[in-house]
Amino acid sequence: MRGQLRQSRETIQFNKNSILKGFRDLVSEAEQLSPAVVAEKLLVERAQDNDYGAYEQLYKMHVGRVFALCVRLCKDRDMAEDLTQEAFVQAWRKLSSFRGDSAFGSWLYRIATNRALSYLRKQKPFLNSLDIDDVPETGYRETIDEQIGLEQAIADLPDGARAVFILYSLEGYTHHEISKQLGIAEGSSKAQLHRARQLLKQRLGEGINHSGKSSV
Repeated sequence: MRGQLRQSRETIQFNKNSILKGFRDLVSEAEQLSPAVVAEKLLVERAQDNDYGAYEQLYKMHVGRVFALCVRLCKDRDMAEDLTQEAFVQAWRKLSSFRGDSAFGSWLYRIATNRALSYLRKQKPFLNSLDIDDVPETGYRETIDEQIGLEQAIADLPDGARAVFILYSLEGYTHHEISKQLGIAEGSSKAQLHRARQLLKQRLGEGINHSGKSSV
């Protein structure tokens, strides 16, 4: 009898813990679904039903960042405008394949990145700039976002170093993904990142020293 009572108590406690866990999961999921996220999901669903007005709203939400990404990669505002439009056209055509496994913005930025890299791979100076010996990747972790003149410093990087830095440090690509995208070895990607970091540290350090401000 005591054994049965103990088993019953354990069963009740297990059920209670399961219910509490389920409740926490629901709360966590609800917290993740902010009004902006929900609104975007609804716009995507409408756009997938060929609602061009909904897609136009998605365009207005993301065009700024997509354009900024293309400008950073190719350093040509006119070409960046063309690449931005091409990315949105391609995203519209492929919208039915979007399953929502990631945020719509993340999916769109990947398309834009691929378009920009496709353009860059056809430019001989860019391909030549990817040729660099391997160097070990340091443990440096940039706090670059807070530095003065970041955008200009990135724009002034050599083509290969700039592309790898943007893909790795700003867009979250791995060295393996970058090597596949650019057709280079992972070691070369790491070398380009190291080169970019050193050049940025030098450039930003010079800018701060000239202004008379501290480097912190």
